[in-house]
Amino acid sequence: MNDVLLRWNAAPKDAAATQILTCCGSKTWASEMAARRPVPDESALIAASDETWRGLNESDWMEAFNSHPRIGDLSAPNPSAHRSATWAMQEQKKVADADDAIKIALAEGNREYENKFGRIFIVCATGKSAAELLEALRRRLQSDPRTELYEAAEQQRQITQVRLRKWLKE
Repeated sequence: MNDVLLRWNAAPKDAAATQILTCCGSKTWASEMAARRPVPDESALIAASDETWRGLNESDWMEAFNSHPRIGDLSAPNPSAHRSATWAMQEQKKVADADDAIKIALAEGNREYENKFGRIFIVCATGKSAAELLEALRRRLQSDPRTELYEAAEQQRQITQVRLRKWLKE
């Protein structure tokens, strides 16, 4: 068994929830994940995460969404969330290297998205170029609010999987 999982499985429930919270900013998700221990391996952890995520309500999703910086804005919403901010910088690395025109278009698209949907644009940025992220943003701006909420939730689920795998390697 992975050393991180061994320690996490052995930790008190509140400590375990706090430890895993950086992978997904929903406190309900983190608490429910801690309650599912012991988790034997990465596959079981990912499956438990997906099942837990899908059982949450909209306010829990919004709490997770609010833990992210905007695409292209790598200042963490919560300055104490150092690990999460570091992961966001890694996930958005290709945006930092983009030309100014794409960065400006992303900033404008982010504002338009927030005005339309009342929350930041959530996308699993890992491995995607700035141009791909801008294309996804523009496409999703055409969605109705309900469809977009479910798309954002799916993107958050994917981000959580990426972060759980990073967490296990620490």
